[in-house]
Amino acid sequence: MLHDTNFWVAVAFVIFVVLAYKPVMKQVGGALDARAERIRLQIEEAQQLREDAQALLATYKRKQRDALKEAEDIVAHARDEAKRTQERAAAELEASLKRREAQALEKIAQAEAKAVQEVREKAVDVAMIATRKLLADQLDAKAANSLVDDAIAQIPTKLH
Repeated sequence: MLHDTNFWVAVAFVIFVVLAYKPVMKQVGGALDARAERIRLQIEEAQQLREDAQALLATYKRKQRDALKEAEDIVAHARDEAKRTQERAAAELEASLKRREAQALEKIAQAEAKAVQEVREKAVDVAMIATRKLLADQLDAKAANSLVDDAIAQIPTKLH
């Protein structure tokens, strides 16, 4: 057995494996540890990115809620303003209608007063014409002169 080359090759191989095992295992272990550390760092980075993404998502959701609330507030304000404008327009229309109605009533009253005045003036004119005609037909010159003299005599008492 000591003269067999296969034996010595096997012994040399075993010695080589025993001597190479520790440094190889150190390097393999170091490489595995380095890889495990890289993977751990990547996991931590992924977790940090996930937390950042969740925080960003929460921020955007909050901003979206705030924007929706602000939009609802704007719409509500616009509705209130439209209602106030409508009420103001209705009140102005009502006031305008009342003014126009008052103006129309005033114009009607003026037209009525004018018509009454015209009728009175016409009645006075007709009465004057009828009186002249009646007096001209029934009064003689002596009675007319007597009436004129009486009217002249009464002028000073009627003026004061």
